[in-house]
Amino acid sequence: MKNRVVALGVTGSIAAYKAAELTSQLVKAGCEVHVLMTAAALRLVGEQTFFTLSRQPVVTSLWEIPDWKPGHIDLAERADLLIVAPCTANFMGKYAHGVADDALTTFAISFTGPVLLAPAMNHNMWHHPAVRSNHETLLSRAVNFVGPSTGALACGTTGDGRMAEPAEILAAAKGLLS
Repeated sequence: MKNRVVALGVTGSIAAYKAAELTSQLVKAGCEVHVLMTAAALRLVGEQTFFTLSRQPVVTSLWEIPDWKPGHIDLAERADLLIVAPCTANFMGKYAHGVADDALTTFAISFTGPVLLAPAMNHNMWHHPAVRSNHETLLSRAVNFVGPSTGALACGTTGDGRMAEPAEILAAAKGLLS
């Protein structure tokens, strides 16, 4: 995975803290990691965490562009892989239906390389007909998934919907980049 450019989308699930470990593992594997965070993710984990771990500026807005070329488009042209971890039901719905209303969804819609989503949500959300339909739509477009896993969920219940562990996501990413 050395010298590969990975875009890592972090969305507003409590599992966002695991994305920090994933960032660290990707960097240790030799990847150049560029993190794109949603507004909801920023409420759960800080931008500085990802800036420190990735050693790259973190994209949090479409409106704070440091130079003339939109950062998300430039990154879409250079990235080898997009990982969204955690991937919320909200992101899945937007991505499945082409909604591009923030930096991450706009990047995702403009990116033409392989995509790996690591869902993280409540068991009932994962099994909701709309989420199942979005999952099927994305699978039909060759979007890759890792998880969700079964286990204890942040809401206090147990079931499937738990984000895959960072090591499992890293293994799936290695497979897509090999």
